[in-house]
Amino acid sequence: MELRHLKTFKVVADMGGFTRAAEALGYAQSTITSHIQALERELGRPLFDRLGKTVVLTSAGERLYEYAAQILRLSQAAESAVTDDSQPAGRLTIGAPESLTVYRLPAIMREYKERYPDVQIVLMPSQCWEMSPKLRAGELDVAFLLAPPAEEPDMHVETLLAEPMALIASPRHPLKDRACVHPEDLVNETLLKTEKGCSYRQCFEHDMKSVHPAHEIEFWNIEAIKQCVMAGLGIAYLPRITVETELNEGKLIALPWYQDQPVVLTQLAYHKNKWLSPALRAFVDMVRQHAERWREKTSIMRV
Repeated sequence: MELRHLKTFKVVADMGGFTRAAEALGYAQSTITSHIQALERELGRPLFDRLGKTVVLTSAGERLYEYAAQILRLSQAAESAVTDDSQPAGRLTIGAPESLTVYRLPAIMREYKERYPDVQIVLMPSQCWEMSPKLRAGELDVAFLLAPPAEEPDMHVETLLAEPMALIASPRHPLKDRACVHPEDLVNETLLKTEKGCSYRQCFEHDMKSVHPAHEIEFWNIEAIKQCVMAGLGIAYLPRITVETELNEGKLIALPWYQDQPVVLTQLAYHKNKWLSPALRAFVDMVRQHAERWREKTSIMRV
């Protein structure tokens, strides 16, 4: 198998079509077709089902995809190992959920770009459940997770910080003077929730158990949730880092939730077989330095 054929195969699978793959790779469409046909002849079976203008991986194509991603990843690592002069350069693809993208990563990325201007950073906002498949497929070099402790045999997962959570409300909310808020106190409330699959939403729903609030509204944006809470539309359960400014300014209050803080961790993850290029190693080291400062700040806040 030729590397260029495997690369073409992976791009066609990722892009969902021969035409888009040709545009991405700068090839004529006939060249794309020729590469795929050569692979199919070599393997003796079709790799794609042609459904009009869309192509879908066959079962054989699905099995080949992961191996192709690994082979291409190793090829890139081998080339870098021989030619690299240890000065971080190239491309670094990072995955992170919205809350960390907005409230944890900007300072890291600013410092990293100042120190390593030859590295092209690509940030891919994703939900936490999407990260592991993307790391396995080689679509991400490194990912940030905001979730309970994760254990995946083929992943290096490193805890950076236990994230404090907050049940937030408008300063005028009727529950503002309660010493402790229990699930039954929220029966007549409107809960403003993040998207399904969000780890801290699942923690909060577990705390609520059989209690069903009067109304629930689902959002895809934390800023929208905060604005609606400030307007008195309802209450929400969010990482404290996302509402710290509004709490300090008195625009929001944190209600004393009855339950101990859930274990929601900010974690760093990359594939165990991933070659740590100088660019990736420098990024991981910088993240650890920032995480140390996060932990110090969180400890001061708790005192």
